[in-house]
Amino acid sequence: MQQDNHILVMSLKEQIGADIKKAMLARDKDELRALRAIKSMIMLAETEKGKSGEITPETEMKILQKAVKQRSESIALYRPQGRDDLADAEQAELDIISRYLPEKMSEEVLQTELEKIIAQVDAQSMKDMGKVMGVATKAIAGKADNKTISNIIRKLLS
Repeated sequence: MQQDNHILVMSLKEQIGADIKKAMLARDKDELRALRAIKSMIMLAETEKGKSGEITPETEMKILQKAVKQRSESIALYRPQGRDDLADAEQAELDIISRYLPEKMSEEVLQTELEKIIAQVDAQSMKDMGKVMGVATKAIAGKADNKTISNIIRKLLS
């Protein structure tokens, strides 16, 4: 009897569900809090008006990026106020959520990718910034933040 050599790919929701069970068994409160927050965001996205109940991998990336951004902003607010306890809790969640994002691109690799995109859409000047950003944010989703992408595009187009 032959064994199938295909790899079972889990959706983010399935992966989070499995990891929640592991965190419950390990009694890891920080991990549970972070994973439940992601699961909640996924469930909200699935039940939004006009949605079919299934979310795309691109939407999953957006959810994770939003969660990371929220934690980063909270940390930036808590530290100056001397609320290190809250900032540390947010940082723990941020570290856990970041594990589900793809590895970040280096600036050199990102610049090379953006140069290809600029050539692909035939961008000539800053007037084409929106066109390039539209393609770039989809192509590089989760591998670099939009602010960095924007800064490099500006540099390349000017």
